[in-house]
Amino acid sequence: MTFDLIVSGLSAGYGARQVLQSLDAPPIRSGQVTAFVGPNGAGKSTLLRVLAGLLPGRGSVRLGDRELLQLAAADRAADVSFMPQGLPQRVALTVLEAVIAALRAGPSGGRSDDDEEAVRRAIRVLDQVGIADLSHEPLDHLSGGQRQLASLAQAIARDPRLLLLDEPTSALDLRHQVVVMDLVRHMALAGRIVIVVAHDLSLAARWADQIVVLHHGRTYAAGPPGEALTPAVLAEVYGVDARVERCTRGRLQIMVDGVGHGAASAAQELAHAR
Repeated sequence: MTFDLIVSGLSAGYGARQVLQSLDAPPIRSGQVTAFVGPNGAGKSTLLRVLAGLLPGRGSVRLGDRELLQLAAADRAADVSFMPQGLPQRVALTVLEAVIAALRAGPSGGRSDDDEEAVRRAIRVLDQVGIADLSHEPLDHLSGGQRQLASLAQAIARDPRLLLLDEPTSALDLRHQVVVMDLVRHMALAGRIVIVVAHDLSLAARWADQIVVLHHGRTYAAGPPGEALTPAVLAEVYGVDARVERCTRGRLQIMVDGVGHGAASAAQELAHAR
């Protein structure tokens, strides 16, 4: 069964600082990867924190027939899983224990699983991510990239309907970036909604079905990568002079030539077009 995530009029911030400004987003569909991109401060991570229930928001966020903003945190955890940019420091758990703890999250606490089944499920997830050999390593002993993979394992352990990933490849080498995004793609195709926040526009263009460009807390452009990421949009949102071309395999590539006159001209063209 397919379902959508609908974000309407969503506002949120930190104290007096408003970050999301009555944000409306296009329908975000199950079975697809949607990437949210934009410059620093555009509201990308804030949006994920609101969706995950870690930050209050005003407006409407509907997942299928459920209004997420009205759910208690434990109830939301049954449907939504969030991978932050980094794990907390000084966590006195092994990798395996951290994934089992994630399995236990939710309205029932995961107690329907006995201990042996929880261990088996956790090991399967760690094997999917490629770090089963690190099961008994303390989280504090891991490298930045290994910690990121452990965080991903925690996020996918409960098989959520909505998976939120904040910069899931930022600390990874090139090979592990591909491994992780392949896994993300597989999870979406299995019927989940996957939202990825990304700074790497070429990576987002390659793996996402839909891209939403945020600017000043609002949706500036949205659609398939070739429609959302144009030279004019990049000029206006990022202030760069960029080319958007396809390689010999048909994949979209973003090439930034610099800042200056070209970016300003493209922005002016876009403004006149509106």
